[in-house]
Amino acid sequence: MRSARILVLGVAVAATLAGCSRDKTPELMNLRSQNRGPDEFAVLPGKPLEMPEDLAQLPPPTPGAASRTDPTPEADAIAALGGNAARAGAGDRGLMAHVTRFGVSPTIRQTLAAEDLEYRRQNDGRLLERWFNVNVYFKAYRKQSLDQHAELERWRRAGARNVGAPPEGIE
Repeated sequence: MRSARILVLGVAVAATLAGCSRDKTPELMNLRSQNRGPDEFAVLPGKPLEMPEDLAQLPPPTPGAASRTDPTPEADAIAALGGNAARAGAGDRGLMAHVTRFGVSPTIRQTLAAEDLEYRRQNDGRLLERWFNVNVYFKAYRKQSLDQHAELERWRRAGARNVGAPPEGIE
């Protein structure tokens, strides 16, 4: 009887420790959906249909080609800001040449992803925080965050105006 209790206790301890395994990728924000419903952010609404003045203006149907009602978020944003979407790509060459003047690492995304994964593993939260699915994102990245009020004050002391910030004394 006593050996059976020890065996049951041993199995319970082993199962508990197995549940504490840290092999999985840490998810600091805990943004997993708990249901199988649709993701509202994955659905992009199309542009409204319009009837042209002359039906002869319509292009011939081309299977697999882009539709006139497909969303074009980049072009729409450029147009909303007063730019010309047709010229947007040409203006990027000068910007890209300036930004890459000191060289570019072709594996920067993979390097940053590996470094961030290691950082998240080191700051994955304590045992009870993981058990109870507590959000530890802001605590983990606290050292890397900017104190917005101190930075705004630093720029104000330097004489820079920021019209997007509230006036002094108003929060």
